[in-house]
Amino acid sequence: MSSEGLTESRGYKPFLPMILSYVASGGSLVLGSAAQLVTFAILARFLGVDEFSVFVAITAVASIAVHLCGLGAMESLVRRVARDRAIYPKMLGHNILLTAASGLVLVLAGAVTLPFFFALSADAVTNFLVIALMLVTNIVLVRIIVLAEQIFIAHSDFASANKVVVGFAAARTAAAALACLVFSVSTVASWAVWQFVCHVLVAVACLRAIKALGKPRFRIVREELPQGLYFSIPFILRALRQNADLLVLSLVTTAEIVSSYSVARRMLESSFLSVEALNRLIYPGSARMTTSGLHHALQRVLRVLAAATVISLAAALTVFLLAPVLPYLFGHEYVSLVDFVCGLAWVVVPLAVWSVAVEALGASGYHAARATVMGLGSIVGAGIAAAASWYAPPTGTFVSFYVIEIAMVVAAWSVFLRLVRRDRERAAREFQAESAYGN
Repeated sequence: MSSEGLTESRGYKPFLPMILSYVASGGSLVLGSAAQLVTFAILARFLGVDEFSVFVAITAVASIAVHLCGLGAMESLVRRVARDRAIYPKMLGHNILLTAASGLVLVLAGAVTLPFFFALSADAVTNFLVIALMLVTNIVLVRIIVLAEQIFIAHSDFASANKVVVGFAAARTAAAALACLVFSVSTVASWAVWQFVCHVLVAVACLRAIKALGKPRFRIVREELPQGLYFSIPFILRALRQNADLLVLSLVTTAEIVSSYSVARRMLESSFLSVEALNRLIYPGSARMTTSGLHHALQRVLRVLAAATVISLAAALTVFLLAPVLPYLFGHEYVSLVDFVCGLAWVVVPLAVWSVAVEALGASGYHAARATVMGLGSIVGAGIAAAASWYAPPTGTFVSFYVIEIAMVVAAWSVFLRLVRRDRERAAREFQAESAYGN
């Protein structure tokens, strides 16, 4: 039983099936996260601080672009298909068209621009091709693989979604181990080829897995274009915010600090996966429950908030306690790593708290409000993070992280509760109007 079986009934017995689903979903994300961490550690060790810092920088650029690839069409697919599965062929075609068009533009733009900033080869043509290959891998192919996962979630097939997550992470770890441990790959240029082949194989497997769900009907669903942009723009701005500090640190500090900080950030992202596992289970059911108003899901969201808070505290404590072990995994040349991980570990708590509110806004279709909260928070946050990292690196970077995320908690929940009140008042007026008409 998956999330669609959850109702607003009192007590926690209705949540028992959800807990079982969460254990499975959360377990898959934890396994996937562990595999990603091992992959990151292998690359950090064998590429070395200098090459690894370049790899991190290009990956950071791709992580911004991947949110723009598809123009937010994946969320539209999950939300619409969760409510009506008959629309799946149309929404799949919508996704394929937007992913192909936007992916082509993003890869070409990046391949032309990034060679001016990064030199992965002394030969200009080779440098262009390697960067283009990395962009295709980390933007288009990643988007295809994640789309397969989201398609299964839209159909409430969480077991298959979990397989995609674990399989993708395991494939990357195997590729890194084979490339570095067996074939002694030690440059970003060489790793780019291995990474591309790995992603192609996983993407082909994902496409075969979703084939049985139906063929796409190629058309643009025009009413979902603004909704998709509202959904994707906040993530783009947030990715910009998250990389503003890395950019500034690369200008004012050493490659070791940039590399150690990027690993600490990856640890933070990994710890948040425990909350993401909960959010992705909740989303389809919340989309159905909020069809007639956000207020119908208030109790559900508050329960999710309580669960997310407990889960994030446990995740933060686990990362904090395990931090001293990391130099043995990543290498002792990352001398700042332990302090950085301990400093960022607790950011996951406010991050989890505000993510519950914005996920509820997204599931209910309030993408304009959601985009406003996340967009403004990211724009202001980018300025704060950049200024703090410039004037007081790296301490200012960590302080700005907490300031930004706590401010996001206040903003996200203020907007959420205001819209709940508005929907409840509107429903009351409609009920009164219907009653008066009936009399």
